[in-house]
Amino acid sequence: MARPREFDIDAAIDDAMDVFWIHGFEGTSLPDLLSGMGLTRGSLYKAFKDKKSLFMLVLERYEKKLVEDAVVLLTDSKIVNGWDRVTMLFDIILRAVKINDRRGCLLCSAAAGPASYDPEIAKVVKRGLEKMRAAFEVALDASLSHVTSSVDARRGLANVLKTQYVGLRILARSQMPVVALEQSVASVQYLVNETDLRSKRV
Repeated sequence: MARPREFDIDAAIDDAMDVFWIHGFEGTSLPDLLSGMGLTRGSLYKAFKDKKSLFMLVLERYEKKLVEDAVVLLTDSKIVNGWDRVTMLFDIILRAVKINDRRGCLLCSAAAGPASYDPEIAKVVKRGLEKMRAAFEVALDASLSHVTSSVDARRGLANVLKTQYVGLRILARSQMPVVALEQSVASVQYLVNETDLRSKRV
């Protein structure tokens, strides 16, 4: 049953987020949104104007809820070793895939899709991914602060981790075999081990 004309905007955006998360921006049709949000065509257009405007709101909601969860983990000072925070994040991603959650990351999917041709979407995606990069850098600072490495070096390593994160999340949507994703996560652990080993030589 469709929602009445007066409805909870926040709940509707959450419902739209689920639809876009599953189908992606390009793959989401108007009927998908109407069905997933429980709205009539008129109510949707009146409240959200068009598909892109709704998607922009969804990306902002995703950033505040899901990206922030990852940032909180990566910057959690209660987990003293920053590398532990990093490996925990990648393990969480892998566990989701193993229980057949193949949605990946909505922000990462947008980066590979509409952000490539839409400047407004690209701006939101860039902001969210910059939050991830900065959070990776905080985690690295917790592990590498005792090492005589430059800020630029740590920033570069944070970018490597961000790239690995985005790639893994996109591959999760591609139905790539779990073993291939496990190997990707294992490569992060290899990076951890190598960095730790080099730090001990300093």
